[in-house]
Amino acid sequence: MRDMLNNKQVVHLGTLTLSGTTPAASDWVDVRGFDAATLIMVNRTVTDAGTASGFTATLQEGDDSTAAGASAVAAAQGVNGAVTITETVDANDNNASGAVGYLGGKRYARLNVVGTTGTNASVDVVAVLSKPHRAPTTFVGTSVAAT
Repeated sequence: MRDMLNNKQVVHLGTLTLSGTTPAASDWVDVRGFDAATLIMVNRTVTDAGTASGFTATLQEGDDSTAAGASAVAAAQGVNGAVTITETVDANDNNASGAVGYLGGKRYARLNVVGTTGTNASVDVVAVLSKPHRAPTTFVGTSVAAT
């Protein structure tokens, strides 16, 4: 068995309150010093996912931690081409909706969640960084608020 506790860092990127079509972005995770990053969306309470297309989290990247510097990650920069997570089920409280892996070369990554008409939910965003350049790592990391 191999030790993964000292070779990972987990960062809580915030709890997002979703309301209608208003975008909600998580904090940034600084991926410097790691060669793998996975961002996970965990539902807290889904009162209403919205219309049939529900709400969708899109992976974003940036060279700096400004909100203005955020851009959508191209499919080629997501593990298996996946850069979005979609939730359509109102009963999926307290469940992980899914995860996306970041392969890009920017310093920061985050999720930006946009609902549809009627969306009313709260979700947590968590990043797991692995393949550190130096180990052991600090298990609990710190997020970076967008400026």
